[in-house]
Amino acid sequence: MNDGKIPHIKSVETRHLEEREALFRGLHNLDRRAFLKISTGAAAAAVAAGVNYPFHSFLPISVAYADDRPGFNFAYISDSHLYVKAKNERFIRQLLRAVDDVNALDPQPDFVLYGGDLAQLGRKEELDVGAQVLKSLKAPVHMMAGEHDWFYDMGHRWNELFGPETYSFDHKGVHFVVLMSVQEKDFWTARGMSPAERMHTVAGLDNAVQSAFEVGAAQREWLRKDLEKVSKSTPLIVFSHSPLYKLYRPWNFWTDDAEDVQALLQPFDHVTVLHGHTHQVLTNRIGHIQFHGMLSTAWPWPYAPQGLPALTVQMNRPNPFDVSDGLGDGSATVHPDGLVDKLYSLWNRNPMQVKASYLSSGGKSDIPVPPTLSSY
Repeated sequence: MNDGKIPHIKSVETRHLEEREALFRGLHNLDRRAFLKISTGAAAAAVAAGVNYPFHSFLPISVAYADDRPGFNFAYISDSHLYVKAKNERFIRQLLRAVDDVNALDPQPDFVLYGGDLAQLGRKEELDVGAQVLKSLKAPVHMMAGEHDWFYDMGHRWNELFGPETYSFDHKGVHFVVLMSVQEKDFWTARGMSPAERMHTVAGLDNAVQSAFEVGAAQREWLRKDLEKVSKSTPLIVFSHSPLYKLYRPWNFWTDDAEDVQALLQPFDHVTVLHGHTHQVLTNRIGHIQFHGMLSTAWPWPYAPQGLPALTVQMNRPNPFDVSDGLGDGSATVHPDGLVDKLYSLWNRNPMQVKASYLSSGGKSDIPVPPTLSSY
């Protein structure tokens, strides 16, 4: 019965804020003031920069076929590098932005692929916080491990939270493969390193201690057997954290057995490899395999001093005083022939489109227009 009182109906914004507060009460008892600071910081930065909120920090992939097979979308979030609580505000804010963007998609993507380096130092509390945030995604999530997630406890907590690091699945006519491409040969046992020392070594650059990243013999054999059941005409999309080619060894922008992995992929008619790790616009083609790097939600990397693929049209150097510059989103449209048009939507900069015709022509047609803002 109605007692004559007008019921209190919460606004969508109020309910959303309460849900987010409830989430963060479980993330190390984050208080309301800290929550509001994190949740509103991104919007404030956007307004100050003259950019419309919300940003899109995910990479939605659109697949459309000319025949009767259904198209589909999936979103991609990568390289969030979450720290422990004391240092985490900026990085949590960026990951939250990505999650909000994906949840705002209409229609929702079929799934979300997380591209690795959820944590910074592989600690349980870092991975747990990241896993809790990703649980608020509406769409199902497929996870891929990065080196920052792995080398503190050699993937123990990662596997507990997310399951196997190497797997494949089929979705609407496309065969997907997720590889753990950042294996390393044992450099730590003979040196008597602690887990923390091992992790800090792997997280470093130019240290001349760690080995190069690799997929490894066991995983290559797994890949060979997995691909035996797949028709060579089936579109193949591979996710690897490190690039499956050799870019610049001193920064570990490099996969030591990349050629062996490429040999397993080359027999397929349509192959696209999407990778994280490098935090930048990257474009490459080896044989008929097309490669695209992904942007990060944490920070951008500069381009390596040598080894940059000839087809890469570089994004401008980000503004070091703007924590959002050089980050962003993008999209890729997979055509019926398996070729991909890739769009990079860089925050605060003009977007870049890398068309399949650009790759197919060896860089002679449809040359991407680089962002036009000045470097700093």
